[in-house]
Amino acid sequence: MPDFIPPARNTGSIFADLRGHHVAIRTPSLDAAKAFYVGLLDFRVVAEWDYADEKLAYLAPAADDHFYIEVLGGGEPTPVDVKPYADLGDSLKYAGYHHLCLSVTSVEATVEALRSRGVTIVTEPFVLDAISRKLAFFCDPFGNLIELAEVLP
Repeated sequence: MPDFIPPARNTGSIFADLRGHHVAIRTPSLDAAKAFYVGLLDFRVVAEWDYADEKLAYLAPAADDHFYIEVLGGGEPTPVDVKPYADLGDSLKYAGYHHLCLSVTSVEATVEALRSRGVTIVTEPFVLDAISRKLAFFCDPFGNLIELAEVLP
């Protein structure tokens, strides 16, 4: 199964204009988030702005103009750390937001590039036959879980 074949679009829906745009991550510091996402993952800064006492930015992957991570940095109250995941199984005991997923051509190559830049891999690459994907997981410095997904032939 090369990739999913979605059912027909429901263009008659009142919600037919809904599209994914971004996921927001609350951090203690926009600069620290940019050091990770821009400095280590090669994301690009699309826009930056102030909101009250926070510094915000949209960050986009190196070659994707359709998905952003919105970083909400600083401000009061200072955000507390998220759950510290020891591994993928440990992460499944928490309800709510779990992870964001980034599609890649090669999970193995991406994991090695991340490791060479000092990023800790939470779950080593594995194959999930049910969806024809090779997956791996890592966390940003704030404990947010990020999945890598490679479509298998």
